[in-house]
Amino acid sequence: MLPERPFLINNHPIFKDIPMNKIIKNSLSTLTASFMLFNLFSCKSNEQDSDVRAPYVIPDSSFQKLAVDTVKTSNISYAIKFNGIVDYNTDKVANIFPLVSGNIQDIRVMPGDYVHAGQVLGIIKSPEIANYNAALISAETNVRLSAKLLEQQKQLFKSGLASQIDITTAEVSYEQAVAAKVAAQKILAINGNNKNGEFEVKSPVDGFIVQKNVTNDMTVRADNGGNMFTISDLKDVWVQANVYEGDINSVHEGDPVAVTTITYPGKVFKGKIGKLMNVLDPTTKVMKVRVVLDNPGYELKPQMFATIAVSNNVSQQAAAICSGALIFDNSQYYVIVIKGKNNIEIRPVEVITNNGKTAFIKSGLQPGDRVVGADALLMYYYHSLNS
Repeated sequence: MLPERPFLINNHPIFKDIPMNKIIKNSLSTLTASFMLFNLFSCKSNEQDSDVRAPYVIPDSSFQKLAVDTVKTSNISYAIKFNGIVDYNTDKVANIFPLVSGNIQDIRVMPGDYVHAGQVLGIIKSPEIANYNAALISAETNVRLSAKLLEQQKQLFKSGLASQIDITTAEVSYEQAVAAKVAAQKILAINGNNKNGEFEVKSPVDGFIVQKNVTNDMTVRADNGGNMFTISDLKDVWVQANVYEGDINSVHEGDPVAVTTITYPGKVFKGKIGKLMNVLDPTTKVMKVRVVLDNPGYELKPQMFATIAVSNNVSQQAAAICSGALIFDNSQYYVIVIKGKNNIEIRPVEVITNNGKTAFIKSGLQPGDRVVGADALLMYYYHSLNS
C-alpha cells in the first residue's frame, strides 16, 4: 500500500524536530568537507610523486675545476698548539738611559716611530753639562799656566836660580794639567760637546721606538736605573709560548712550528723552536719556549697574540687527506667521495688528528679513494638540498 503523500525528509521521525534550512546547510557543509578532503589526498599524492628527484650531477664546468685529493697512507703527524705572544728580540734592542740628570724637553718621537742612528730624540737641560764645560775651561787655563811656569823654571835654571828638581816639578804640573784638559774634553764629547748646558739624547741604532718612558718637562736622573727609550729593529721577532707540564715531553729545540695570528688568519709563519727555558713558572706552572721568526715586512708586531703549532711525527700510519676535504656537521666529520661525475657519496669518517694541513683518518676511507679536496662544504650543502 502506497503512502498517502510523498516521503519528505522533514516528515521522517528522525528529522521532524529539526528545521529544514539547518538540515540543508549541514548537508552542504558535509559535501564541501568531503570534496576538500578528496582534493587534499589527491594533491598529496601528486606532491609525493613530484618529490622523487634525479640524482645530483656535477656540472661539467665545475667537474673540470674540481680539486680532487687521493687518499694515501702516511705517518701520523700531530700538531700540538700553544698560546703565545709576539715580542721584540731583546738580543737586538737598544735601551737608552740618561747619562746626566735634568729636565727632558723637546721630545721628537713616539712609540712606533722609525728612527736612524744619530737622530735626536729629545734634549735634557742639565746643570751637569754646564759643569762639564766649566771644567774644560778651567783645565785649558791650567794648561796655559803650567806651560808658562815650566818655561819660567827653565829660564831660572839657566841663570842658576832654579834647580833641576824645580824643573821636574814644573814639568809634572804641566803634564797633569794637560791630562785634566783631555779628560774634560772627552767627558764633554761623551755628552754631546754642547756648551749651552744641553744634552742631546740620540739614537745609537736604526729601528723602531718600542718603548717611551719619558714626557716633556719630566725630571730624569742618571742614577735611577730607568731607561727613557727602547729601540728595536724588528727585522726578527720572538714568539714566546706557554707549554703545560703534560706537553713538555713533546716539545724539543729545533722542532718546526707554524705560527698564526688573529691579524693574519690565513697566513702561516714558519719557524723553529730556538730555546726551551727548562724551568716552570712558579705561579702559572708553565714552561716558556721561544720561537725566532724573520719579520722582513714588519707584519708581526710586539704584543700580538699568536698560536704556535708544533709538528710531532710518530711511526704509526693512517689514511691521510688534505684538511680542506673535511666537513664538520652535527658533531660528525664527513667527506665527499667522488666516483664519477654523477656518482658522489657523502661519507662519515672518524678523524685521528688534524694538524691544519693534513687530516689523518681512522675509519671511513681507504687508500685510493678520491675525495673533494677544496670547497667541499659548499658542495655538501648543495648536494643535501638536491637529494
